[in-house]
Amino acid sequence: MSITQPDLTRINTFIFDVDGVLTDGALYVFADGEKVRAFNIKDGFAMKHALRQGYRVAIISGKNEPGVRVRLEELGIEDIYLGAEDKVDVFEDYIYLQGIHPATVAYMGDDMPDLEVMQRCGVRACPADAADDIREISTFISTKGGGKGAARELIEKIMKEQDTW
Repeated sequence: MSITQPDLTRINTFIFDVDGVLTDGALYVFADGEKVRAFNIKDGFAMKHALRQGYRVAIISGKNEPGVRVRLEELGIEDIYLGAEDKVDVFEDYIYLQGIHPATVAYMGDDMPDLEVMQRCGVRACPADAADDIREISTFISTKGGGKGAARELIEKIMKEQDTW
């Protein structure tokens, strides 16, 4: 794990990609076409805890699967942007409408569609198994892989720094 961001106390918003971050990237497709992903329970706990403590938690994903939305809504996440063709546009609209300064955002992504958004954030985070280009720009690299607690590790680190964990 590596954090070079000097001031984690400014972070008030967590934004996550789904595939490869909240899941391990595996996609199970059944004969009827239904697609299923596995989410990490510890990541879910951390996101719920962050919301209860007053942090914003948002999701920006290029995929749009109903099951993913159901899981995220179960956690209490309201800011869910699935099927995002241009993550930068979604991010810019979100922070503008919410009055969020980009330096107060921790964004966790794992692959090239996340790169431009990550470059705009205060903390650029990725799972241990992220693509090399993403790892190179990250200020936080989890010791855990996508879907294996990487989101929990990021949330816990920042919240402990702020004495809110």
